[in-house]
Amino acid sequence: MCALVAVLIVLLPPTNLAKSNILDTFGKFGVKDELELGKKFSILVKSRMPIIEDPEIVSFVSGVLDRLQEHIPPQPFPFEVNVIVNDTLNAFAVPGGYVFVHTAMLLEMEHESELAGVLAHELAHITQRHIARRIEKSQKVQIMSLVGMLAGAVLGATTGNGSDVASGLMTGSMAAGQAALLNYSREDEREADHMGLIYLTEAGYNPKGLANSFEKIRRRKWESGSNMPSYLSTHPAVEERQDYLADRVASLPKELQERPENDVRFKRVQALVRSQFTDPTIALSYFAKQEQTPMVLMGLGIASARINKINDAAGYFDRALKAAPKDYLILREAGKFHYTKGDTNKAIFLLQKAAVRNPDDLMTLFYYARLLNDKGDTTSAATYYQKILKKLPEDSEVHFFYGKMLGQSGDQFNGHLHLAYSALYRNDAKKTAYHIKKAQALANDQKQTTALELIKKERDERAEYWK
Repeated sequence: MCALVAVLIVLLPPTNLAKSNILDTFGKFGVKDELELGKKFSILVKSRMPIIEDPEIVSFVSGVLDRLQEHIPPQPFPFEVNVIVNDTLNAFAVPGGYVFVHTAMLLEMEHESELAGVLAHELAHITQRHIARRIEKSQKVQIMSLVGMLAGAVLGATTGNGSDVASGLMTGSMAAGQAALLNYSREDEREADHMGLIYLTEAGYNPKGLANSFEKIRRRKWESGSNMPSYLSTHPAVEERQDYLADRVASLPKELQERPENDVRFKRVQALVRSQFTDPTIALSYFAKQEQTPMVLMGLGIASARINKINDAAGYFDRALKAAPKDYLILREAGKFHYTKGDTNKAIFLLQKAAVRNPDDLMTLFYYARLLNDKGDTTSAATYYQKILKKLPEDSEVHFFYGKMLGQSGDQFNGHLHLAYSALYRNDAKKTAYHIKKAQALANDQKQTTALELIKKERDERAEYWK
């Protein structure tokens, strides 16, 4: 009977589970409050921590989240995912639908199902309103104090910049008792494990992914001595949680337990993250020990280029292209490499082939736009820049090159405006102020005045965390 109940818990349709319409469950700390808290926290993270904008990486993680989201209760807000460059194993979701994943979490997992398991667990904390309910039970607290408490709760275990964020915000009027309200309880963690396994399984992933992710995080902690994410350090103990998750999975039909792992794109993203966003010397050492697949050769090329081993990088890219001449990601990265080392003709050839293979790859379009501008075709380049910014509105590099091109072509107002956005998203307060001032002096119609009001509003939102 227990086994049957466990099977039914995972297999019953969402409407038969404890997944009632979330729109009906919000109490005193309502949707508006959750959205405000989540937005301010998101701005805080983006103003203090390095966020990846590479569309290949972001779209992959977003795709995993979207796949899980199809099987969670209806939410009154859209979900947004960001990838933080950080070597601490962590992922977290906060009220308002904001989800953050550290690059270490992408690299340490063996299968996509394990990453999905971590995200499913975090989504469950939001769908079950664990933070929101604790806030409701507390005395009235200012939103800004809540942002600080939330930073301390989810970033406290983060090394480097994260610890600065946490220590800088866990101050002021916030008492220890108020901070404790944001720590998940034993019951919260059990429920997040329970619901996370349901979401993971219903999304079509191997249900072993959640428990396996816990094991990898626990092993990494003991090997490196690094801090453990809050959802593993909270009672009950990790081993106990792994055991009851394993028991639940063991009770499922065999076809669910033996679902095949499809990790093709996951491995591609891992190669990209490792080569671009970790120590290049360590990345080279790692790739050198792997089978020399096209992706590994690409990774060797990217990492070699980062430490100016140009000849080595060229050789690795040539070998990768020979092995996989139609792979748009390899074409894109090789095109970027040849562009940066000044071989324009080869760069155009490779980037055009990459664009044909994947017309939606925004990184390819970005470098192609730069090439067009270099050749004097600013009209076509502007079209590409605008297309990219519709999808990646906070990409500082795109704003920089677009603004620079506009200024050089005579559109001084929009040139300074985009350079201001570029500085804003790099969290450079001085240059943001400089370019806003320049743009303001050039504004001569209502459209430009409105554009200035929008960037000033966004600047003021971030400026709260620059002090």
